[in-house]
Amino acid sequence: MSLYSIAFYFFALVIIVSSVNVVLTKNIIHSAISLFIALFGIAGIYVLLYADFIAVTQIMVYIGGILILLIFGIMLTTKITNLELTTKNLNIIPSIIFVTVMTVMIMLIIRSTQWKVVNNPSGVNETIGLIGNALLNEYLLPFEVASVVLLVALIGAAMYARKEKTK
Repeated sequence: MSLYSIAFYFFALVIIVSSVNVVLTKNIIHSAISLFIALFGIAGIYVLLYADFIAVTQIMVYIGGILILLIFGIMLTTKITNLELTTKNLNIIPSIIFVTVMTVMIMLIIRSTQWKVVNNPSGVNETIGLIGNALLNEYLLPFEVASVVLLVALIGAAMYARKEKTK
């Protein structure tokens, strides 16, 4: 077995174990930490697939942004309400049936697909460079407009959050 296969099975095991832990854990903080591990494992799979830009985007957007925001929201909510947040598992039997059916369908699709195997992909390390050139040459104006819109939204959110209440 090659090092590539070992790394793939390691990341797959990490994703499966942490995903099951996300669903089955009663403590919502432990569930969020397991989600962090699962998302990081997915980024590892992207690296193995030579999708370096998607791997970095996965880490920066999902782990660095959304998950941290989720954890802050959970922690701030527990401080405000002084309640212990837990999750309850409802409808376990229908969920198990659904997951089993979907897993069988995915396995059948994987087995029936004709996969193209590439031993030495050309241009593997050029992904980020090609995206950067496209953004800064062909799509420079929409890229800059999007950055200005996001900056205005960020300033507006900060002003709205700091707005003092008048009595």
